[in-house]
Amino acid sequence: MDLPLLQRLNQERAARRGCILITTIASGAQRLVEEDTDLSADPLAEELSTRFRSGKSGMVVGADGAQVFLNVHVPPPRLVVIGAVHISQALALIAKIAGFDMAVIDPRTAFASPERFPDVPLHADWPEEIIPQTVPLDRYTALAAVTHDPKIDDYPLMKALAARCFYVGALGSRKTHAARVARLAKAGVSQADIDRIRAPIGLNIGAASPAEIAIAIMAEVIDALRKGETTPAPVHEGVA
Repeated sequence: MDLPLLQRLNQERAARRGCILITTIASGAQRLVEEDTDLSADPLAEELSTRFRSGKSGMVVGADGAQVFLNVHVPPPRLVVIGAVHISQALALIAKIAGFDMAVIDPRTAFASPERFPDVPLHADWPEEIIPQTVPLDRYTALAAVTHDPKIDDYPLMKALAARCFYVGALGSRKTHAARVARLAKAGVSQADIDRIRAPIGLNIGAASPAEIAIAIMAEVIDALRKGETTPAPVHEGVA
């Protein structure tokens, strides 16, 4: 790999941006495709889009029949949870097993204590003070807002939508979410962005306990990561 290409690759990785190094096996020619590259005219567009979602490198055959190796570099997925509640405690265990980095933000020190979250970065402060300087959001980040308090949840939801996080979910019933939608619309969030919020949060598996809800959330996060964001999940009653 020539030096300028290596420098670009390292810059993208340092900035938590995905990129794919494409090497033509026969000639050794290389090119770098960054996550913001317009792929509409790329002969490998569909394969590249799939690889950005899966994070898996591998050999493919190009449109001209030549073998090319796709060396995929994407940041480790991250789950940012707004709210140090019982659901978040269960999520901390599940996220680790699933290979996700995780951070918890909650200004309520009665909830946000190191004793309750010994193994994840915990920020006992308002999201406005933590995002974006300490816990920046990006398209490889999932955000789950579970405090049930608009004063805490609304700001990170708006920031996650603006940052194009691959998953944005919020706890609450349809009635609770309707009120949230009205607040966000009044704050200037577009309807298209509002429609990206998964609410009620989590796959509809009939979850009841905090641990079951955490499993439903993690399953929905993984689904969004691996399949790519399309449309919100079907509406269900969820948790009030």
